[in-house]
Amino acid sequence: MSIGLIALLDDVAALAKMAAASLDDVAGQAAKAGSKAAGVVIDDAAVTPRYVVGFAAERELPIVGRIALGSLRNKLLFLLPGALALSAFAPWAITPLLMLGGAYLCYEGTEKVYEALFPHKAHGHEEEVAGAGPDQAMEDRRVASAIKTDFILSAEIMAITLAAIPEGSFWTKTAVLAMVAIGITVAVYGAVALIVKADDAGMALAANTNQTFVGGLGRGIGRGVVKGMPYLLKVLAVVGTAAMIWVGGGILIHGLEEYGVKAPAHVIHDAAASVAGLVPVAHGFVEWLVTAAASGLVGLAVGALLIPVTSYIIAPAWQAVAGLRQKAA
Repeated sequence: MSIGLIALLDDVAALAKMAAASLDDVAGQAAKAGSKAAGVVIDDAAVTPRYVVGFAAERELPIVGRIALGSLRNKLLFLLPGALALSAFAPWAITPLLMLGGAYLCYEGTEKVYEALFPHKAHGHEEEVAGAGPDQAMEDRRVASAIKTDFILSAEIMAITLAAIPEGSFWTKTAVLAMVAIGITVAVYGAVALIVKADDAGMALAANTNQTFVGGLGRGIGRGVVKGMPYLLKVLAVVGTAAMIWVGGGILIHGLEEYGVKAPAHVIHDAAASVAGLVPVAHGFVEWLVTAAASGLVGLAVGALLIPVTSYIIAPAWQAVAGLRQKAA
């Protein structure tokens, strides 16, 4: 009887070790896969703070919370099952969908650059609405718009994650995708919450009346935070736009490589390795920087081609379909 119990305990211990190893494997795969989507994550974190501009301070965190819940719903209820279905029934579609998402990122990023250089009417209405005075209806519109944007970025994150997961069981893929979805959502919207409330924290520090050295230091830091936040938001916007373009360009380059068009990837790799060889102290960073810059140039070129296509073909076609639907209704 005691021998049987010892054998059972040995089996339980072996199963526990296997489960722990599986969890470690899932966590490791999630970390690696999530890192592949870093550029899209940066863009997601950089884009979101603009959706709370113009609202009262007490509404900022609730709005971020609503967007975060919408993002989590997008990932877990729609995108995760979709990714698993693609992996099981149409794995051939993953690369084309990734490339389609990459092209969209190139278009969106390049359109932002074009708008900054040549302001046009496309965003005039948004500014007009933003200045009309925030109310519940406007908050609902902003949240809905943010969740739609998040859906596209989240789809790209989940597709990149799926492509980065090595072959494994259905449940391993599910666990990795779910872990990445939850982890990235918490990280992105936690960072967004800190960003949008940083100026309030700065004002509180600047307003303290403590006459000690610590109080004076706090007031100085608070004033610095308040003055620096507008610049930080501008930097985030630039980084987000750049990340959108270089990630989109990189996805397209790797997609072409999957289909046998390897020259662009090889040229960029060789150029990055050559330049990095000249700076041995920061070899890895320089190689990444050259690769990102080259991917960004490809992204800008693709985005520049897509702007007139979208303006003169896709947008009019979409409006025509919408008009037909309204007539039918």
